[in-house]
Amino acid sequence: MQKISIEQAAEGMILAKSVKNSKGITLCGEGTKLTEGLIKRLTNMEITNIIVEGHPVDDGTEEDSPETFHEKLGERFRYVTNQPILMAVKEAIWETVRDGE
Repeated sequence: MQKISIEQAAEGMILAKSVKNSKGITLCGEGTKLTEGLIKRLTNMEITNIIVEGHPVDDGTEEDSPETFHEKLGERFRYVTNQPILMAVKEAIWETVRDGE
């Protein structure tokens, strides 16, 4: 999944996450296939970013493999292994990435 600006959105892309307005109201559900009309409506509603399936826009960065991400995550949390709350945060991050959410 990839977060992109609405200007990068293209017809045929699939939403990986629901799009909500500033009041938290869902405008489009996860799994919605984008059309030119829908992109225009979201732009008119001042939606600036969306999250789409895959990695359709080349932003010049390479995505880490899950194994590499897990190693980097471990490094970031290496000094707080004795803090249960932070370890729960680490595990929640890993589960989100691992499950593709």
